[in-house]
Amino acid sequence: MDSRKHTVEKIGGTSMSRLNELLEPLFRVENPEYNRIFVVSAFGGITNLLLEHKKTGEPGVYAHFSDETADHGWHGALSRAEEAMREAQEAVLDHPGDRAEARDFLRERIEGARSCLIDLQRLCSYGHFRLSEHMALTRELLSGLGEAQSAFVTVLRLRRAGVNARFVDLSGWRDEREMSLSDRIADGLADIDLSTEMPIVTGYAQCREGLMNKYDRGYSEVTFSEIAAQTRAAEAIIHKEFHLSSADPKLVGAENVRKLGHTNYDVADQLANMGMEAIHPTAAKALRQAEVPLRVTNAFEPDDPGTLIDEAEAERGVAEIVTGLETWGLELFEQDMVGVKGYDAAVLEALTRHKVRIVSKTSNANTITHYVDAPLSKLRKVQRDLGEAFPSADISTRQTAIVSVIGRDLRGLHVLERGLGALREAGVDVISAHQTTRTVDAQFVIGRDDFDRSVKALHDTFMGRAEDAEVPRAA
Repeated sequence: MDSRKHTVEKIGGTSMSRLNELLEPLFRVENPEYNRIFVVSAFGGITNLLLEHKKTGEPGVYAHFSDETADHGWHGALSRAEEAMREAQEAVLDHPGDRAEARDFLRERIEGARSCLIDLQRLCSYGHFRLSEHMALTRELLSGLGEAQSAFVTVLRLRRAGVNARFVDLSGWRDEREMSLSDRIADGLADIDLSTEMPIVTGYAQCREGLMNKYDRGYSEVTFSEIAAQTRAAEAIIHKEFHLSSADPKLVGAENVRKLGHTNYDVADQLANMGMEAIHPTAAKALRQAEVPLRVTNAFEPDDPGTLIDEAEAERGVAEIVTGLETWGLELFEQDMVGVKGYDAAVLEALTRHKVRIVSKTSNANTITHYVDAPLSKLRKVQRDLGEAFPSADISTRQTAIVSVIGRDLRGLHVLERGLGALREAGVDVISAHQTTRTVDAQFVIGRDDFDRSVKALHDTFMGRAEDAEVPRAA
């Protein structure tokens, strides 16, 4: 394929569920523009049903299967996932022939997965085999079902509209070959003429490295970035349902937010840490190294250039975005900690073992506090393990939230001082506040009930309000 003449574009799950609304603004079906590769996520909510709910931890097929429940609860979970997937595709497809073809495709994938899990469960009923040894591959198998369905359905819908779309399945379904991610991508795109075909590619790619094991739910962005880097795309584009803006319009008012327009990968990393992923850090690395520009756009506003993310530094100190997320504060207090090594390492090991994501941490002579993004059920397991390791320690959890002011260069803005003042005036009690020497973000830890108020207070302070500024705003 011709170098630097095509784009690689990713569509998220929520936007995929509104596929019919994107036919013209994004895919331009009236006058199709080729030299575009689309990488798609599963329809909204489907991956939660196949694995587990990303935010609440509510079990899906994978979680039920890994628990090895006596009543085989995963069977019911898989049937519920199939029903939701069928509803999602029927909402997109209106031609009877397309619906029938999509139903056949879905049935073959779901029943194939069901047979595989039954066989695996039967095999592991013998003493020589352990189910735990196969769970990583099981997670990969299940996660690929959602992207395969959405890509296949998208191709059916685009072909019905007159676009020469092509289904590119990187999920490795019934493929006995063992490939690296690079080889899997090259194989999938090998004989495609981008000038006359529009590839619709699964966001999940089965490969030797194991995307789920390394990146978990960030795998689709890794696939997207690797395709862009490997094919030397002119630009990598992520289509969202909204612009990358200075705050959530629901919290600060649509009239007050402004589109970022231009920022850098350092800011993108901080957004990822706050759960607001512009792009997965590993995906960003691949694009940076391949010198492929990244753009984040609103899929429903095709004429707006969106926000460009590159390595440019800010021309002056400016706050660009206020965002945050709900967290849990895990505190370990041990009076005898002073001067003794090992406490910090033990807490980190427990959090890592239970796959608890650390957002931020603070410590002093006898207290270590980690602010984490995880279900309470996982945190209870960490508490139990730490209680056994340090029986004389006081270990507690509390509901918290972190609100962060982020910008490429916050020097000279006195963010901590002004932020604390703004939160005090808003009646918010700040639990903790800190800023690193990188001056790219400042974090304020607060009670969870104060989250909305805090975002608005900090946004008003550092970005102003529409009536107070002449800067154009964009929702």
